[in-house]
Amino acid sequence: MRLTVPETGALLSAFFSFALASDPLTLYLPAKPNPFTLPPSTHATLSSSGVHYSAPLSSANTFVFRNVTPGSYLADIHAPTDAFHPLRIDIQVVEGAEHDVVQAWETFRGNDWGNKGEVVPVKEGSKGRGFEVRAIGSKNYFMERPQFSVFSILKNPMILMALVSLVLLVGMPKLMDSMDPELRAEFEAQQKNSPMNAVMNAQASGENPLTNFDMAAYLAGSNKKEGGNSGNNGGGSSKNQGVRR
Repeated sequence: MRLTVPETGALLSAFFSFALASDPLTLYLPAKPNPFTLPPSTHATLSSSGVHYSAPLSSANTFVFRNVTPGSYLADIHAPTDAFHPLRIDIQVVEGAEHDVVQAWETFRGNDWGNKGEVVPVKEGSKGRGFEVRAIGSKNYFMERPQFSVFSILKNPMILMALVSLVLLVGMPKLMDSMDPELRAEFEAQQKNSPMNAVMNAQASGENPLTNFDMAAYLAGSNKKEGGNSGNNGGGSSKNQGVRR
């Protein structure tokens, strides 16, 4: 059986790709949080369309993937206690190169796969070439019970309104006593002529305070009693003049 030149080139290319794919890919954990506090079940995964790789946490606080074929992968660190940023890792084969080209970017959940984030530099460590993942923070599965605080009670709008009303109730008499006599007399005269004073007096006597209250006249600043009396007198005179026998 003889192989032609194209078939021989294809076999060499496949063998070359397999040799490059056998280079290990390493993910390094950051110094914070302390990698030695992570549980033994912590592991990393490389996921792609129809391809899935998994690597356990080693004693050197690394995740080593072996025999990874060229392609584009999503790297995730799965830890019960801490969360880490995912990475997009692309492995490409370059003919004539000693090693395959490996690049990594930060990626985000829910974004388009082509939307790459910040480039992650290659790290040369004790376990070979790799990338250092970035920690997000510790995971919290429980909600802390809120503690008793006086400030939280004072922030309640109902409590604030009650405090303001109490201050006005206690402070207004003292403010009136400290006012100038002329200013105090003018203020009391304005209070007597105010329509709201008539409403309050009618309410205190047991009558309906809204019977003769004119909101439009109150907002316009006119006296309702004068307008009402003049209107009644005018209406009565016109009625008396209109009835003749």
